[in-house]
Amino acid sequence: MGAYLYLALAIAAEVTATVSLRFSEGFSRLGPSILVIAGYGFAFFALSQVLKAGLPIGVVYAVWAAAGVALVALVGVLFLKEPINLAMIAGILMVIGGVVLIELGSKA
Repeated sequence: MGAYLYLALAIAAEVTATVSLRFSEGFSRLGPSILVIAGYGFAFFALSQVLKAGLPIGVVYAVWAAAGVALVALVGVLFLKEPINLAMIAGILMVIGGVVLIELGSKA
């Protein structure tokens, strides 16, 4: 499997785990709690495979974290009816912009 596919799977697993935290009710509900543990476990396994393939850790972590932040916020707004405003949108865009700058800087 390619490094970027593993990175995409790591992001998806982390987002699934993070959203499941909301439904685990402090790890008192079994199903969501299992998703949290399995999701984070797989996310870290997939990240290890990305790093094993030789991608730089700073770039990998930045992409993983920024994509996770943006996607969890999007899930919150679209499916969990959480509020969003211009300041939050600007913050998400700044996180993504920071990752772009890290990526560009790593190629310099």
